[in-house]
Amino acid sequence: MKRDLVSIFSLSQDEIDHLMEMATVLKAKQKEGVSHTPLKGKTLGLIFEKASTRTRVSFEVGMYQLGGYALFLDFKDMQLSRGETVPDTARVFSRYVDGVMARTFSHETIEELARHATIPVINGLSDLLHPCQILSDIFTVTEKMGGYGGLKVAYVGDGNNVANSWINCAARLNFHLRLACPEGYGPDPSLLERARRESATEIQLVHDPYQAVSGTDVIYTDVWASMGKEDEHADRLRDFRDYQVNSRLVKAAKAGVLVMHCLPAHRGEEITDDVMDGTHSIVWDQAENRLHVQKAILEWLMG
Repeated sequence: MKRDLVSIFSLSQDEIDHLMEMATVLKAKQKEGVSHTPLKGKTLGLIFEKASTRTRVSFEVGMYQLGGYALFLDFKDMQLSRGETVPDTARVFSRYVDGVMARTFSHETIEELARHATIPVINGLSDLLHPCQILSDIFTVTEKMGGYGGLKVAYVGDGNNVANSWINCAARLNFHLRLACPEGYGPDPSLLERARRESATEIQLVHDPYQAVSGTDVIYTDVWASMGKEDEHADRLRDFRDYQVNSRLVKAAKAGVLVMHCLPAHRGEEITDDVMDGTHSIVWDQAENRLHVQKAILEWLMG
C-alpha cells in the first residue's frame, strides 16, 4: 500500500518520530561522508507552480545523495497549464516515475494527485499547508532541545500555510502552541477547530504578540505577504506593523528562546537583522535540516 505526505495531520506520532530518527541517521551519515543510496535507479518528479529555493534544492540534492534522480518540471511548461486534468497527469506520472513532489497554489491539486497516483505524492507546499517545512522545523527544535515534550511554540504573524502546519504538528505531537495574528489574518478556522477537537494539547489564537511569546521556548515567524498575496503588501505592512520579531519581543520570552524563520525573509519587516543574525537565531540550522528531513521523507516513502 502506497503512502503519501499531504498533511502532517495524516501522520501518526510514531510515524513522525520515525522520520525524526531517520533524519538523525541520514544527517550523521552525510557528515561522516558515508555513502547511502537506497533510491538508486529511482526517479522523483518535481512539479513547481510556485517559485522555490530550499524546497527545490533540498529535494534535488536529496535524491542525488540517496542515489536517485530528480526531474524538475515547471508548471507553465506542462500540459497542466493548457488544461490537462490533474487526475490524468497523476496517471501518466505513475507510469514514468517512482514519486512526485508538487509545490502548488491550490491544495486540491495536491489532494487530487494523491488520490489518482499509484506512486507516493509529497506536498512540497500549497496555499493551505507546508508539511515538509514544519517537519524539518520540529526536527531542528528536537536537536536543540533534546525533544518536543513540554515544548511551547509562539507563532507570530500571518495565519498562512506555515501556521496551519504548525497547528497540525502541535495536534499530533501534543505540544503547546500560541499563534499571534492580526484580526482577519488568522489560520484556517476548520483546521484549528479540528486540532482542538481531536488533540489534548493547548492551541491558542491571540492578537497580542507579547502574550504569545511569554514563557515560550520558540518564536517563529514568516513573511507577511506569502506568494500570491503580493498585491496586498502595502496593506499588510500597515496591519502587521506590531507583529515584528525584534529584540524587544525576544526579551519578552524565555532567556534562551530560539528564533526561527522558514525563509525567505523580508528583513526589516517581519524580522529585524539583529534578531535574525543574533544569538537566539537558529534560522540557518533550520534551513540546512530541510535537506536531511527531505531525505528521510523520500526514503520512507520511496525506499
